[in-house]
Amino acid sequence: MPTEPSALPQTVGEAAKLLGVAISQVQRVIVGQEHMVQQLMVSLLAKGHCLLEGVPGVAKTLAVRSFADVVGGDFARVQFTPDLVPSDIVGTRIYSAKSETFETELGPVFVNFVLADEINRAPAKVQSAMLELMAEKQVSLGGRTYPAPKPFIVIATQNPIESEGVYPLPEAQRDRFLLKVDVPYPRGNEELEILRRMSVSAPTADRVLNPEVVRHLQDMASNVFVHNLVAEYIVRLVLATREPTDFGMPDLENVIQIGCSPRATLGLVSASRALALINGRDYVLPTDVQAVAKDVMTHRLVLGFDAVADNVDPLDVVDRILAMVPAPTPVWSDQQRAQARQQHAHEPGRA
Repeated sequence: MPTEPSALPQTVGEAAKLLGVAISQVQRVIVGQEHMVQQLMVSLLAKGHCLLEGVPGVAKTLAVRSFADVVGGDFARVQFTPDLVPSDIVGTRIYSAKSETFETELGPVFVNFVLADEINRAPAKVQSAMLELMAEKQVSLGGRTYPAPKPFIVIATQNPIESEGVYPLPEAQRDRFLLKVDVPYPRGNEELEILRRMSVSAPTADRVLNPEVVRHLQDMASNVFVHNLVAEYIVRLVLATREPTDFGMPDLENVIQIGCSPRATLGLVSASRALALINGRDYVLPTDVQAVAKDVMTHRLVLGFDAVADNVDPLDVVDRILAMVPAPTPVWSDQQRAQARQQHAHEPGRA
């Protein structure tokens, strides 16, 4: 049964249970794609934007719409096309003959959830308007500034196989996305379940959260503890993209042209905190950092010409960095070591 949206979770356990219910509601509609659904929730809790990339028909748009239904709040879908202009999305000033003044008509992006469908089809002027909206969470019209509602998140989709009528996202705008999630084809058993589930009346998701609860959960995520050793590990991961030779990877010097920006550092922290809260913890583990590193870092890497010509995958570069940069290990006190040894000795199946 869906949880009452008005109840604010007071403990990490209650928050994790509520988030689990919300994720399960989305997965009532979406078959498989567990990673995508989880990362959508990570983006929301971390107050970041998410870019979904995948071929047509893998349920990107359906997942975002179902996610918005579960989370609550206002939702708008903007279909990006090459003839779009900035006023189509952020609004414009309209002359009113009745009042003999110009009135501001706000665009469809002033909602809690904006689905920017096929965002790479929009021209440069629209991209610049989206850049201010995503970075500052506000829009300037007629000398006045209009803030976006809270919570506010842009979830964009793009098709990687199109070549006509497509404007590749500039590096500055890709950097504004907290996560870039690759959406693969479903597996065979999932395809069969899609056929079974969607060939009749398609299921719908129940509302679990509301904007007030989401803001509360975002505050809880921002208060998740990050140990200094984990923070240093995050910094080393980012520095390894800029100076790979210093971390024992001289072969990546000619592969990586531009490493990750400081936004990647902040993004790794915020995304790791959100994932820890989803998993029911009030502290971040190195495994949380590793779980979000690919989606946070790959779209921020700019590979060199030779690497692009050789079809080097940025995912492989991040995998190499995760393998070469050592994660912090826990330091046991004598008492903790004795307890762990005693527990280990009493495990079933051990001599």
